[in-house]
Amino acid sequence: MEKYALFGKMMAQPGKREELLTLLTQAAQLVATAPGCHHYIVYKDAQHPDWIWVSEIWDSVEDHDNSLQIEGCRELIMQAMPLLAGKPEKIELAVVGGKGIS
Repeated sequence: MEKYALFGKMMAQPGKREELLTLLTQAAQLVATAPGCHHYIVYKDAQHPDWIWVSEIWDSVEDHDNSLQIEGCRELIMQAMPLLAGKPEKIELAVVGGKGIS
């Protein structure tokens, strides 16, 4: 069965990237033990000071969607929304294989 991968890109309001990164790393801690979660990593863009990237790998899209119901997750999303400059972009993929994924 192919695993579900999601790459997200978001732009923080000017001067709000560190605050948004804090919220996203808190979200990473919340979903770290969620069923089906293999990977949830938050990145700073090295060339664009307001951009943030997130990569996720899950057993299924359903596991990803269920993770949004974890206690505290919705609250973090609500706190993050005003820090965003526009709608986040996402790319959905199916994992084929490679180091670090079985």
